[in-house]
Amino acid sequence: MVGVKEQYEVYPYPERDPADEAKRLIAGSPSHPLEIDHFCFGGQRDWSRPLCALVAGGGTGDGLIQLAQVLTSAGRPYDITYVDLSKSARKVAEARAKARGLTGITFVTGSLLDAPELGRFDYIDCCGVLHHLPDPDAGFAALRGALAEGGALGFMVYAPYGRSGVYPLQEAFGALFDGVPPQDRLAQAKELVAALPEGHPFRTNPNLGDHRESDAGFYDLLLHSQDKAYDVADLLATLGRSGWRLQSFATPALYDLKRIAPVPDGMADATQMAVAEKLRGCLRLHVAYAVPEGDTRTPAHGRNRTLRPHLRGVHARALAQAVAQGKPLPIAHSGVKTRVTLPRDAAPLIAGIDGRRSLNDLARATGMDPLRFGVLWGPVERELVDWGLMLYSNLLQV
Repeated sequence: MVGVKEQYEVYPYPERDPADEAKRLIAGSPSHPLEIDHFCFGGQRDWSRPLCALVAGGGTGDGLIQLAQVLTSAGRPYDITYVDLSKSARKVAEARAKARGLTGITFVTGSLLDAPELGRFDYIDCCGVLHHLPDPDAGFAALRGALAEGGALGFMVYAPYGRSGVYPLQEAFGALFDGVPPQDRLAQAKELVAALPEGHPFRTNPNLGDHRESDAGFYDLLLHSQDKAYDVADLLATLGRSGWRLQSFATPALYDLKRIAPVPDGMADATQMAVAEKLRGCLRLHVAYAVPEGDTRTPAHGRNRTLRPHLRGVHARALAQAVAQGKPLPIAHSGVKTRVTLPRDAAPLIAGIDGRRSLNDLARATGMDPLRFGVLWGPVERELVDWGLMLYSNLLQV
């Protein structure tokens, strides 16, 4: 069987061309600095203090490049350590960083299981890696051992329901292609996938697309030798065993049972999230933030009027115009589609969001008293924050 290290030497993942850095920045979750601040530091991190970060299992560098570039563009200091088993993936990540002129990055070839030997970090990114370890619990525990006091983890692991059809194919291909070189495995598997009957769960699953984007994507999805998916209950249990506590999913609305069905009295929060995942049925991964077990910090919340809101993926004035006209905001995320309507009178508040003004500043600029502001801001925060469209951060504070 082709091992994980050999796979990523032959097919570094995700497939990236360093030349493309001149025309785009790949941004996402976890590990955008705005998200890090919002979920991990209450929206109040002192960004004049260098962020000491570990990108564990950094692959070809998406998380690394996003983190370093956003901080560089904001003029914020950082010290990032990148570690990955694959020399081929590291080579791509280094080339991407060089193409952007990014500094302050130390590249290491090695295992994230050795993370505690690399230092102590304010923030750890581990995206799409833990579920490929022979013992994922050991990976979570190793990262916990590398965390500095007050630090946090941003991670992504696979979820089972949105990946229906994947695991029977992985098992079948594992049995068929034992000992076959990676390139031959890929060619033969492509032929078999093309011939799958129309009713096969893989063919009918609209949530999957990596196999169509690149050879590396096909191999990673369907020919991986180690791949574990976590439902919510499994994930919470794993975090607990390894010294972590779930701080928040990056898009809380996806796990909010109240948005889907009436919640029985007394149902625990963990059960609500697990039930919501089953009712959604289309989540193929979990993106989340974790803090040490026993840590009582919470994500940023508008109760603190000194926080500075940032919009993400939407423009303030365009959104404010739509809200003023009573138009619902269409949202599509992870296969879930919905529409939210915000109070028309909140339009001036939304128009003033620029990442620099605090909530107090927005209230003063619009002449709103605290009570009126609270009435209007509540639904704005609930919808935009929970759907990942607004975050609180000091990143741009002068």
